[in-house]
Amino acid sequence: MPPKFDENDPETLKLIFAFKSINLSHAKAVEAAKSPKNAASLKDLIEKNELSGKHIDEKQASLISNLAIQGSKLTDDHRKYCLDAILDGRLKSTDQVSAATKYLDGKPIPVDSTEFNKECGVAFNISPDDLFANVSGYLKANTISGWSNLSSVINKLKSSDLRWANPLDVKSAVERAFTEEFGPKGSAQVKGTDSTAPKGASKVMKEAANSIPLSPPKSVFEEGFFAKLHKPGENPQIDPRIRDAHVAVTGGEVWTRFPPEPNGFLHIGHSKSIFVNFGYAAHHNGRCYLRYDDTNPEAEEARYFVNILKTVRWLGFEPWKITYSSDYFQRLYDLAVELIKRDKAYVCHCTGEEISAMRGGEDHGPRRACAHRTRPISESLAEFEQMKEGKYRPGEVTLRMKQDLEDGNPQMWDLIAYRTLDTPHHRTGDRWKIYPTYDFTHCLVDSFENISHSLCTPEFILSRVSYEWLCDALEVYKPRQSEFGRLNVTGTITSKRKILALVKEGFVRDWDDPRLYTLIALRRRGVPPGAILSFVSSLGVTTATTNIQAIRFEQAVRQYLENTVPRLLMVVKPLKVTIENLAPDYVLMVEKPLHPKIAELGTSSVPFTRTIYIEADDFRREDSKDYFRLAPGKTVGLFQAPYPITCTSFKTDSDGNVTELVCRLETGANGIPVKKPKAFIQWIAEHPQSGSPVMIDEIRIFHPLFKSDNPAAVPDFRTDVNPDSLEIIKGAMVEVGFLPVAKRLVTAARKESEARIASVSRNDDTASPDDHHIPAPTGDQLVGNESVRFQGLRVAYFALDSDAHLDCLKVGDSEVPSRKPADRIILNRIVSLKEDAGKNV
Repeated sequence: MPPKFDENDPETLKLIFAFKSINLSHAKAVEAAKSPKNAASLKDLIEKNELSGKHIDEKQASLISNLAIQGSKLTDDHRKYCLDAILDGRLKSTDQVSAATKYLDGKPIPVDSTEFNKECGVAFNISPDDLFANVSGYLKANTISGWSNLSSVINKLKSSDLRWANPLDVKSAVERAFTEEFGPKGSAQVKGTDSTAPKGASKVMKEAANSIPLSPPKSVFEEGFFAKLHKPGENPQIDPRIRDAHVAVTGGEVWTRFPPEPNGFLHIGHSKSIFVNFGYAAHHNGRCYLRYDDTNPEAEEARYFVNILKTVRWLGFEPWKITYSSDYFQRLYDLAVELIKRDKAYVCHCTGEEISAMRGGEDHGPRRACAHRTRPISESLAEFEQMKEGKYRPGEVTLRMKQDLEDGNPQMWDLIAYRTLDTPHHRTGDRWKIYPTYDFTHCLVDSFENISHSLCTPEFILSRVSYEWLCDALEVYKPRQSEFGRLNVTGTITSKRKILALVKEGFVRDWDDPRLYTLIALRRRGVPPGAILSFVSSLGVTTATTNIQAIRFEQAVRQYLENTVPRLLMVVKPLKVTIENLAPDYVLMVEKPLHPKIAELGTSSVPFTRTIYIEADDFRREDSKDYFRLAPGKTVGLFQAPYPITCTSFKTDSDGNVTELVCRLETGANGIPVKKPKAFIQWIAEHPQSGSPVMIDEIRIFHPLFKSDNPAAVPDFRTDVNPDSLEIIKGAMVEVGFLPVAKRLVTAARKESEARIASVSRNDDTASPDDHHIPAPTGDQLVGNESVRFQGLRVAYFALDSDAHLDCLKVGDSEVPSRKPADRIILNRIVSLKEDAGKNV
């Protein structure tokens, strides 16, 4: 029977360290190390091709790992050829690597590159029209009965000649072909989808069940990663009495914490950590701290502290307590002294370069002990006191833990516990001249706060050994650290350092620029917090890193918005239409639903008059058989208007541009109804008396900020910035119903906000004197302009930007809102409409 895999075995840790050196994710590095055969093959590939430390992105690292497994029987030359194809970008998928290894097996060297590229789908290209034609041809050649065959058709095509096409393009082409062949998905299917929502699910989760495929009715907190977590009190301790004391404090409840560093704004990846920590505690009726890891005053700013709490609350969570690592500075210092007294720490005067060299350097060579490691305890105590008193300048001296230099884990190579800094702390001022490191602070504060489940991401897995070592060395309560996979979104960056550079160098306006994937930016863009939580929940939580394309995230947002926001008539590029058979003073008020399927969203009343505006792209001078909108002599319907119109003529300017259409309202004759038109278009009437149209000062359209899917892998990420990522449109119009809808949405958001504020205030009143005070939420933490979200019919989803100003949205303003001269309407496109992604905006 093979020996049980031990991730903490020194030799195994060396392998994991080597695999991560090519930028393989921790989870995949561990997986590769589990099989001796696969591990040996990957290690051999790395060493023979000197891959360690090379500029390799995570996707390429994963493909290299696949090559090591699938190409283990290939010669070194064949493997080198395949490896080069991965690194130069010819091979981009596991299917291509698999095809490459099969092709190369037994082939002579040199390799026929033309044949290799053809067999492996290199540079495969197919236009959307050709792809759709292929799919349509497949449907006609096979007996496909309806939408129930969607998945099987997609899978069949992916194993055909289209195997090298973009999977998302194939899926879109199949869905389009199915829609044309069988019509839109029926309501029965939507209803069936809703049955996947867990029993007792929140409104957000039930809405998500209509759009995002959820896991089975089991809660996300009962399966995957969560199903393997220990029960409170089951984490082993060095002394059973420590466990008993911990359980006595917690009552056997789940206690977690969300511990952000206040050195930047939270990003999309943090939403998963917030969901995991707050959600897991809430699911078990436990408690979750918001703890600021404020041990580095050089990088911390007050605005980061404020916004982190604001973002947590915007996502719908309330901390049980708000704490700071700095709350425990004295206690941490006392334990550092105790660690020295136990001969498990020493003061070191080596430079950073010298410490790195003693730890094996960049080449991971032999390690050697520091000359100060054996200094007397009394000497280290005296030196540590002098550090505390500010006798040393920053960088001159550190306190290091005396761990195990023979351990295969670098996190056991005498980590630094304290360093000297000359920077005042935002909470403690000039009191401290020394500050504890993350490696010293994190586990001990988890211990102080009796955390039952220390949940973190995989980059800290190697730290688990030192985490447990320090707790045991001091004989304090030892929480159990468990690692869940990170959430990454492709096509963007989340590095605080790089985002700060983008801000300072003017590539983006600030941290809340909607082109970024910081949570403050997504909020400003108009993405609802419920959509983010629904998206994270739908992905599930495992130990593997989740890499999601931005378009998949946007699709989840789009599906969430589809059944939660009102729909308004909107024209982005207006074209004037005069209806010649209506009187100049004709006006008909049309009552229309704000959503065809959700009556609770209400209705709006819009005027229909002689002069209306339509979308300029909804008119062509020349008609064709496949065109169903407006053209000379052609009839088209107007959404929710009483009758269709027919274009009788048009006017142009001196440059030949169409400036106005003349149309006839088709009211029917002699009681005979007009034949239903094949297409309907949006419109807005001119009627100053009712305030129609409502003019939009500015629409901001956000395209991808970067040109590549992995800007972090570009040597200088600035060169990857898309210069056309922001598009601004002026002169658009929205129906007059926009103002009352905006007022209603803000009022509803404020009402919900007030309930939250009252709830938190009541909870705070019952807190014990020893509890940390939690300030109640404020209105701006929960409600902003982004609360005004709507779908512009046939255009896109929009939200009011924070730069916008509408006087009628003020508290206590008139129930019949009207636009004031100083008002400024600025809209952000949240996401496009799936079916009209390329139209207008």
